[in-house]
Amino acid sequence: MGRGLPVPIPHRNEKTCRPPPTETSPPHTEAASPQAGYSLSKPVFFVSAGIILIAVVFALALPDVFNNFISTLNSTVVESIGWYYVLIVTGFVGFAIVLAVSRMGNIKLGKDDDKPEFGLFSWFAMLFAAGMGIGLVFWGAAEPLTFFADTAGPGIPPNAAGFDDPVRAERALGQTFLHWGLHAWAIYVVVGLAVAYAVHRKGRPVSIRWALEPVLGKRTDTWVGDVIDIIALVGTLFGIATSLGFGVNQIAAGLDHLGVLPNSTGVQVVIILVVTALATLSAASGVDKGIKILSNLNMGLAALLLVAVLVLGPTLFLLRDVVSNIGYYLQNFLQLSFQTMPFLGDEGAGWINGWTTFYWGWWISWSPFVGVFIARISKGRTVREFITGVLLVPTALTFLWFTIMGGTALYEAVFNKVDFTGGTGAIDPNTALFDTFSHLPAGALLSGVAVILVSIFFITSADSGAFVMDMIAHKGDPNPPRITRIFWAATSGVIAASLIWVSSLSGGEGSGMSALQALALLSALPFSVVMIGMAISLWRSLSHEVKVIERLELRIRQREFMERYSEELTDQVSDRVEEKFSDGIGDRVESHLEGEYGQQFQAQLNHQVEAQVSEQVEAQVAEHLSTYTAEHPIVSPEDSAPPETGPTRRGPRNPFRRDQ
Repeated sequence: MGRGLPVPIPHRNEKTCRPPPTETSPPHTEAASPQAGYSLSKPVFFVSAGIILIAVVFALALPDVFNNFISTLNSTVVESIGWYYVLIVTGFVGFAIVLAVSRMGNIKLGKDDDKPEFGLFSWFAMLFAAGMGIGLVFWGAAEPLTFFADTAGPGIPPNAAGFDDPVRAERALGQTFLHWGLHAWAIYVVVGLAVAYAVHRKGRPVSIRWALEPVLGKRTDTWVGDVIDIIALVGTLFGIATSLGFGVNQIAAGLDHLGVLPNSTGVQVVIILVVTALATLSAASGVDKGIKILSNLNMGLAALLLVAVLVLGPTLFLLRDVVSNIGYYLQNFLQLSFQTMPFLGDEGAGWINGWTTFYWGWWISWSPFVGVFIARISKGRTVREFITGVLLVPTALTFLWFTIMGGTALYEAVFNKVDFTGGTGAIDPNTALFDTFSHLPAGALLSGVAVILVSIFFITSADSGAFVMDMIAHKGDPNPPRITRIFWAATSGVIAASLIWVSSLSGGEGSGMSALQALALLSALPFSVVMIGMAISLWRSLSHEVKVIERLELRIRQREFMERYSEELTDQVSDRVEEKFSDGIGDRVESHLEGEYGQQFQAQLNHQVEAQVSEQVEAQVAEHLSTYTAEHPIVSPEDSAPPETGPTRRGPRNPFRRDQ
């Protein structure tokens, strides 16, 4: 798994089923089973395959022309809507936080008695691998160094270029935190939570379209839903293929750094094919076996590498830096969230488009893959647990990772004056991590562990991506056929290997891969609209369910009130009525009780007492309820209306009144 390997695209002036539920349906239904009609969705599969085939043919036949056209188109889009990405992604952060702290957070993603399908450690491990993945390893040292020292292109943020080294280093890590922190994970929360609610709570298939059912209604299972799934599937495949293609550069660079194999096109192709073969085997084994085992292994290996660098590096400095960086991020959170640099002109716009806007588009393009996968493994969690686990825990681990890896590199650059650019003014992201390790004890061993970690992340990216794509292609089948899982895993690897090989032959190294990455980013624009629809759908569904819960709670409280006060009021009214009768007609009663009408009169008297007791009890209960029900109009009139007849009396204190 993995969010993929975000490699900024060079800009022209920048850095190189079942029926829909009704309103009266219960909060959840039985999950659809594979026998409920799962099969290959021909429109989704063949249209997606056709788009992918056409794009790959052009990329293979005319790599430079295709790259220039797609990159120019992507640059135009990004430059035009950068402000829009900044606005909606920040909105997703606020949306996730509101859901978590509200009553909606108590709703379970599944039946009310469902238990989590995976243990907490395995769940966090798969979140870590799905959301962080290879990108963290690739950019762990490279991105902070780029924002600190890269003068060859728009690497250093324009609003930090004129500061001294310590200030520039702090801003470099703060900017990195923005790109990999709450905003990135909030994108995955929106998609993952919407899909998880539809799948586990409503019993819908595992597909993007069903998360939009409250908005689309009957159109969910028509061509409209097909278009949504096609966008998700195509963007996922392009993202995985480009991640394999660009990310293999780091594995090859690491092997070259260790003196194991020279970095060449042939070596890169072989690495991709080997990784793809292993990913295919993992995808064939399913989530419970291969993907789960590799994710747990990833978590342990990443933790080992992190602790080793912390201990072998400037430990005290890094511990202080963690605290300082978190404080800087929180203090400048709003300013960073809405940062567009309008007064820095073309320089500011170019930097924002090449980095922040690029990241938001990249995370959105990957959100169908990551969101669906996270939804698939989150059955039995509450909405609050889901948001906390997906939003806060990985963000905290991300901050720790970048502080230790990036902080170690910045320490060497600031205090030991190490020039990681090699005199060129440019940071090479493929080798930045290995160059950092070379200044630590046991640097070669750390580099070897990093190469293994990157390789496993690549495997989990391809296998989980194949699993998600096959679920979408099979109408949301949570356990799609093994043969098509193998097809998707193999396709992504073969495409990446072919493009690397052809690009090297044409002399435009990586041009075909850059074009595919640009296509993945272009898919982010229409999918961002889909995400807004998912947020609206999720809010409607959760709000409706909260209202249902409040209605049920009110009725329970009414019943408890009746049970609690009915007996007490009956005794009180009965005593009053009997006292009234005894005062007014006591002598008459006694004279008649011994006569021939005694029995008949006694029966009439008892009947009148019972009638008045019942009438006055109902009147007092209605009086007690009137204030509360007036404040809660969701209760039907027949549940709260007082009797039409009978006197009203002021009874005991109303426990429902908020002003008492």
